[in-house]
Amino acid sequence: MDQNEQNGKKQIALNIVSAKSKHKGFGAGSIDLNNLSPVIIDQGEAKIDVGAMHAKSKVERGIKFSTNREDVPNGRQVWLVWVAVDRTEQGQLYGGATACEMWIDTEAKRGWKLLADHVNRMDYAMKRRFMLDELGPEEKAALKTLLISHNEEWWNASPDELKEALA
Repeated sequence: MDQNEQNGKKQIALNIVSAKSKHKGFGAGSIDLNNLSPVIIDQGEAKIDVGAMHAKSKVERGIKFSTNREDVPNGRQVWLVWVAVDRTEQGQLYGGATACEMWIDTEAKRGWKLLADHVNRMDYAMKRRFMLDELGPEEKAALKTLLISHNEEWWNASPDELKEALA
């Protein structure tokens, strides 16, 4: 029993209420984000950073973001990769992964990202798509290393599409 259940509180989830069906009670039509992990790739190093789920990763904190890329002329490229874990009868595996670009200038506390693109790609990862073509060789190698070191069994059970995308 988790802390929320002990306190009598219901767990909050992102609710998507459809006009086609009647909303019936707390949590109806919710999206479960428990099988989704954000990975930040910065300067050739990939790390899981759950703060990125709410645009509050370590690299994003204290940064004022713009949708105009020219506002960040001295920025460095940082990648957010949404990784979805899927469960099958054989066990768990990496079922979807999509990459989103950001540019961050830590000294100027300015950054560039397209939030709508980040949300759409999170959705694509949840729908078990792989969109990693934009990553460079160094970023692909860092992501592959992280995924294998995090859980090699999941990596081995993952689709060839992921392995080929990170080859």
